[in-house]
Amino acid sequence: MNTADLGLPVDVPSTALFTDQYELTMLQAALKAGTAGRRSVFEVFTRRLPNGRRYGVVAGTGRVLDAVENFRFDAGVLGFLRRQGIVDEETLTWLADYRFSGDIWGYPEGEVYFPGSPILRVEGTFAECVLLETVILSILNHDSAIAAAASRMSSAAGDRPLIEMGARRTHELAAVAASRAAYVGGFASTSDLAAGFRYNIPTVGTSAHAFTLLHDTERDAFQAQVNTLGRGTTLLVDTYDVAEAVRTAVEIAGPELGAVRIDSGDLLLVAHRVRQQLDALGAKDTKIIVTSDLDEYAIASLAAAPVDAYGVGTQLVTGSGHPTSSMVYKLVARAESTGADAPLMPVAKKSTGGKTSLGGRKWAARRFDAYGVAEAEVIGTGPVPDELADRQLLVELVKGGEVVAREPLDVARERHAGARANLPLSATQLSRGEPVIPTEYVQGLSGS
Repeated sequence: MNTADLGLPVDVPSTALFTDQYELTMLQAALKAGTAGRRSVFEVFTRRLPNGRRYGVVAGTGRVLDAVENFRFDAGVLGFLRRQGIVDEETLTWLADYRFSGDIWGYPEGEVYFPGSPILRVEGTFAECVLLETVILSILNHDSAIAAAASRMSSAAGDRPLIEMGARRTHELAAVAASRAAYVGGFASTSDLAAGFRYNIPTVGTSAHAFTLLHDTERDAFQAQVNTLGRGTTLLVDTYDVAEAVRTAVEIAGPELGAVRIDSGDLLLVAHRVRQQLDALGAKDTKIIVTSDLDEYAIASLAAAPVDAYGVGTQLVTGSGHPTSSMVYKLVARAESTGADAPLMPVAKKSTGGKTSLGGRKWAARRFDAYGVAEAEVIGTGPVPDELADRQLLVELVKGGEVVAREPLDVARERHAGARANLPLSATQLSRGEPVIPTEYVQGLSGS
């Protein structure tokens, strides 16, 4: 596979070290105890949504599939583990032949989720499943947080396009993943060329204040940009005086000027003034793009402003205050013995302190009312009720170690738009509240 699809440098040969040391020490101990081969079921879920959020968004599934496929302990990785004395030679020998051979089911990318939703289910031996915990959580926690923020911003923006432009506000590899997740959540384009290259996301960009400051006058800068990029370019008009810049921009580009960008000041007030000025100068089709540390609340506050598009950076790539989705990866069932036909038994953590989990291999379905609006997330074990059989949410992603569910990113983006549209209207309100639909547990799940 091409590791560039993960948002990684092309010279990274493996994802196997994107893990925590205790995954390997657990493996070593299980191998010695004779329990490593027990058939096991792990599930990814979150006990609660970030404070005030009404729904979550599954993102990063495609990257998870790539990471699992590329989880290999090559000579360089094994040499590192040996030099550091992290595991013994028996374990290193086992790792040298590691290939995930189990099954993975999960919510398809772009789907919404709620507390308790079994977002991903990983099945196989304990040894092969436990190693994947950290890399799976790393991807899903980050990407789902960004996609959730993007979804809220997209809802607030309505039919106005959103531009992702947060690469300079986060780690360079996280920026690529964030662009991908933002696209799933409803953003239309990105400024990050690596994301465009790796995921075929539309890219945009023209100039910054430095370009204006480089030239002797603002007119010289605008003229140079129009000469090179054409009259349809976007000119940044708030380096000096906005009104003077707009007048100069239209004088140079004419009414064919593509857009002006405003990056500071009272955006609501300035946008109205710029729109009036553009119209008076005959540039009625010139669009207005606003940036400047926007979040979903700022976007919503500009709904009545004559704005045509928004550029969002810092708040998006930091999850708009919630940079993680708080997902966990828990063992929920395991075989009674290492025998191939040994029955599965549910297991669950039962300690106090709010970190309990529910045992058993779960299914999930969404119940809708007579109007086609979601009314509950239903989770259970055992047979699926007939009335929910065609409403199941988990799909097969990996079968016998082979990826079976790769799809274009646009499919996930469209899926999310549809899933969000089927939620109650209150899902898109920015006011804080409980999850927009409840989670119902059936079939007498074990655990506490």
